[in-house]
Amino acid sequence: MAEVLLALPERLTLSEADQVLSRLEGEVSQRAGAVVEIDAGPLQVFDSSALAVLLELRRQLLAKGQSLRVSRWPGRLEALASLYGVRELLAA
Repeated sequence: MAEVLLALPERLTLSEADQVLSRLEGEVSQRAGAVVEIDAGPLQVFDSSALAVLLELRRQLLAKGQSLRVSRWPGRLEALASLYGVRELLAA
């Protein structure tokens, strides 16, 4: 299976989390790929909900035998993931 590449939006806070997760789930379900790569580069405004979305998507993918990789981490998001101890779970 090929790789699926998706991007996060510029804004991902608690207000947008459910909508963004639903969009990502929909896009993943329409494409076949063993590895789903999420480009976090577009993120400008975010809170810990961004990590929650990524971790939930990872959980769903692992249940289907797929994996998740996050690329182009904004510095603040990477620092937050490291602080929470989840950076390695989302490694590129």
